[in-house]
Amino acid sequence: MKTNFSFRRQRGFFSLPNDNIVKTIGVATLLCLLCSVIVSGAATLLKPKQVANKLLDKKSNILSVAGISDESKSIDELFSQIEARVVDMKTGEFTDAVDATSFDQRKAANDAQYRVPLSKQQDLASVGAISKFGNVYLVRDGENVSKIILPISGYGLWSTMYGFLALESDGRTVSSITFYEHGETPGLGAEIENKKWQASWNGKQITDDSGVPVLRLVKGGIDLSAAGSEYKVDGLAGATLTSNGVSNLIQFWMGDDAFGPYLERVRSGKTQAKTQVKASTFNNGEKS
Repeated sequence: MKTNFSFRRQRGFFSLPNDNIVKTIGVATLLCLLCSVIVSGAATLLKPKQVANKLLDKKSNILSVAGISDESKSIDELFSQIEARVVDMKTGEFTDAVDATSFDQRKAANDAQYRVPLSKQQDLASVGAISKFGNVYLVRDGENVSKIILPISGYGLWSTMYGFLALESDGRTVSSITFYEHGETPGLGAEIENKKWQASWNGKQITDDSGVPVLRLVKGGIDLSAAGSEYKVDGLAGATLTSNGVSNLIQFWMGDDAFGPYLERVRSGKTQAKTQVKASTFNNGEKS
């Protein structure tokens, strides 16, 4: 008897006119619930693939700034030429405290275990905080390091710009630069993606003879024959704040509060020192 009553109630609901407010709200609610279940299920099923694709994209950007390409080989095959390391930002020493192949300093900067807040005076790049450990990618030519690739980020006009900077083995000379994520204005600040502009960084010096970061973007053309031109890059036309942001992020990440101590060790030939502390690792960017 109770079952029949319930069936009659359901049947009565669906027999209501389509413009009935109760039926409209009920159908909308059912559709929302159904869609949420489908979307949640799809997100769960696709997450491993999304993580794998994100890792491949990261490797692709590192290979690009390293100048390594071969259409006959996969990204993973090409990336075997890259040695992933992690440095202690404070000491500049290589560390085995985390797994270098899976550690992600960008994610770690938001993790209480690794997060190092920056004061207003320190935070030239407006990133708020950094990880106490930093990713370093080395391109080797036999036993020798030919290029050093460092992740960089900083706020421009509208967004935080994320990229990689490749340096020659001297730890001072720029080999290449790339930006892979930002929200800057198309045709203006977004010109940080322009390959011709990026190529103009080649051969520039990030520090002066004393190791102080001095490379910056400047307005107008640069006289390459003038003294100090090796420390200057053409600014982005009509994008002063984005240009300032790029200058600031270079000053920060190459400075004492970020990769400066590591680069100083590179320049002095002391890059093999290691620390002994062990900590938890990240797997494909997810904390374990």
